[in-house]
Amino acid sequence: MSLFTSNIGIDLGTANTLIYLEGKGIIINEASVVAIDDKNQVKAVGAEAKQMFGKTPKSIKVVWPLKDGVIADFDVAKVMIRYFVTKALNYKKFARPKITICVPVGVTSIEKKAVDEVARNAGAKVVKIIEEPMAAAIGANLNVESACGNMIVDIGGGTTEIAVISLDGIVVSDSLRIAGNALDASIRDYAKRKYKLDIGLSTAERAKISIGNACAEYFESNADAKTEIDIVGRDMVTGLPRNLVLTSDEIRGAMSEIINNISFGIKRCLERTPAELSADIYANGIYLAGGGALIKGLDIFLARETGLNINIAEEPLNCVALGSGKICEKL
Repeated sequence: MSLFTSNIGIDLGTANTLIYLEGKGIIINEASVVAIDDKNQVKAVGAEAKQMFGKTPKSIKVVWPLKDGVIADFDVAKVMIRYFVTKALNYKKFARPKITICVPVGVTSIEKKAVDEVARNAGAKVVKIIEEPMAAAIGANLNVESACGNMIVDIGGGTTEIAVISLDGIVVSDSLRIAGNALDASIRDYAKRKYKLDIGLSTAERAKISIGNACAEYFESNADAKTEIDIVGRDMVTGLPRNLVLTSDEIRGAMSEIINNISFGIKRCLERTPAELSADIYANGIYLAGGGALIKGLDIFLARETGLNINIAEEPLNCVALGSGKICEKL
């Protein structure tokens, strides 16, 4: 079989990793997690490893190698990225690919070097590192090359990336170490604090996706929306399994501090934005990307808080991966 090259774009997220293959689009979307036994042998990667989370014996540990959008466990990250890249290339004999990989705004040079090394260990010939909000803006089809200001807010798993972009560059930005994972933790903590029920993060995430919301107004215009969810956890007093019904009002209250902090971060960026670009943002509104953009009523809440139009990207979950793919195709 002859060698041939293929460019790859990687959205290396705290919760999920997406792989864009040149000419094919997004072909992998799996959890950023690896299961390892006590002999450091890999048992599972991605979706299969996520299913093991919280259910393993002592001989197996489930490791999330990224924390707050950056690599926390270098060795496990190498294994995970190599696995995903090999899977993306369908185990064929490729020449070393060119990889575009995304990182949060403001990561240190040491953190960028770690990402570069992981990509090269996965077989990359050339590595291009791009900041996540730029990739998200490109994936959301914003005209980043013009002299018009665009504001993008990418709410991922580990970080919320906020940026004002103009003339192919980031003018103002902020990276908040709170996002989807923090929302899950807030729901888990609420169940513990109020009901003395210990639930897993996967259960908390399910509650967030099902009835998580940022404002009650959402339900006024969506009368058929689900407002309750039945969850099961471990009673912290008796130690026995117990079920609990949570309401959308309770979930909103549990998540309110995180959502308010995201709103404050957006306002801080707006305060630092040059006046001419502020006028553009007033005209165009703010664009939301990432899984957090799908929280019910978040656009309504942020519109009320900022006084601006809030637009949800067409494919919010895929924006960063699509943006990195568009960039990798230009390499």
